[in-house]
Amino acid sequence: MPSQTILQTVGQYYADRLERFGPTPRGVDWNSGESQELRFSRLLEVVRPAEAPVCPSILDVGCGYGALLDYVRGRALGLDYRGFDISEPMIAAARARHGEGDGATFSSDARTLETATYVVASGIFNVRLSFTLDQWRGYVLDTLSALDGWSTAGFAFNMLSTHSDPGRRRDDLYYADPRELFDICTRRFSPRVALLHDYPLFEFTVIVRK
Repeated sequence: MPSQTILQTVGQYYADRLERFGPTPRGVDWNSGESQELRFSRLLEVVRPAEAPVCPSILDVGCGYGALLDYVRGRALGLDYRGFDISEPMIAAARARHGEGDGATFSSDARTLETATYVVASGIFNVRLSFTLDQWRGYVLDTLSALDGWSTAGFAFNMLSTHSDPGRRRDDLYYADPRELFDICTRRFSPRVALLHDYPLFEFTVIVRK
């Protein structure tokens, strides 16, 4: 797992957002439910029912209050859902909102995680706060290795893009070069990589298939 200092700092940041805005898109630092669902639709392109085992599972890293579970259930994707978040208040909110059982579990302890068919991570690389670019890049690469290790069929993640409008960027956020991330994933994880940069948000999604 990546640096514990980074994880603890980011976990506290999101705990503060949750306390301020509750279990809502703003509570996990998204502008709206519509943009949140658009991100989900891109991330879930990693799921290929025809190639999946009989009972496919999905691990949602940085699950927040479990919004992706609503999306998965609403589309009857038939996935066994596992939510993980470093923020214990987020996990408490997810359990209060969804309960556990019936194909859904939540945890804030990475040591309890088992491999899943698919792993997705939405927004976990965005909020750099006061960490240096080198520190954050190391965190990103370490986390991608963890996503790879937890997945058996593939994983997907999104990041803010360096092709976004420079005038609208924030100093506390992290913007990545999509071409560099595509290259890293093809070299380190699999030659079967898709880069999605065609949707109307200042970000991109990478899908890695195994």
